[in-house]
Amino acid sequence: MSQKEKEMNQGAAKAESENLEAEQVQAENGETSAGTEKQEAETKETEKETKESEAKDAKKDPKDAQIEELQDRLKRQMAEFDNFRKRTEKEKAAMYEIGAKDIIEKILPVLDNFERGLAAVPEDEKGSSFAEGIEKIYKQFVKTLEDAGVETIEAVGQQFDPNLHNAVMHVEDEKYGENEIAMELQKGYKYRGSVVRHSMVQVAN
Repeated sequence: MSQKEKEMNQGAAKAESENLEAEQVQAENGETSAGTEKQEAETKETEKETKESEAKDAKKDPKDAQIEELQDRLKRQMAEFDNFRKRTEKEKAAMYEIGAKDIIEKILPVLDNFERGLAAVPEDEKGSSFAEGIEKIYKQFVKTLEDAGVETIEAVGQQFDPNLHNAVMHVEDEKYGENEIAMELQKGYKYRGSVVRHSMVQVAN
């Protein structure tokens, strides 16, 4: 092969290489251009939606805006009223409990007098109609209090509990354990689990 042919072949190869590089650059530029165009289209779409939304808000009827405001205000007031109602019911329940305990505390001395009167009835008169009538009234009285939630505090034979019992006497007696209640001097009562009157007791050892 002559020198001239070699030079021609080399020139053709170089031209082909340059053409390939140019095509590659064009392809890359085309992809970049396509990506840029897509991004610009998305941006324009977003701007269009924003403008439409703003236009819609601008065209909103003042009456609709007023209705929305009134609805929001109504919801807030309903929530406040519901909270007020719950708080009022809770306060009423607490006031009821306090009032009931106060009334029961005033009634208990009457119950004590019934018990003292029945205990004072002589043995030969316990079968009389009068004594039986008083005992029936007493039982009805106790049953009414129990139905209302009043219960007697257990004392004799129980361990002394300052939350339930009031110790007014002390005795040393081997028959009883330490801090065991030996005698009940006055009954104690609870109303719905809350102490109305402590038991007055004698504590052993």
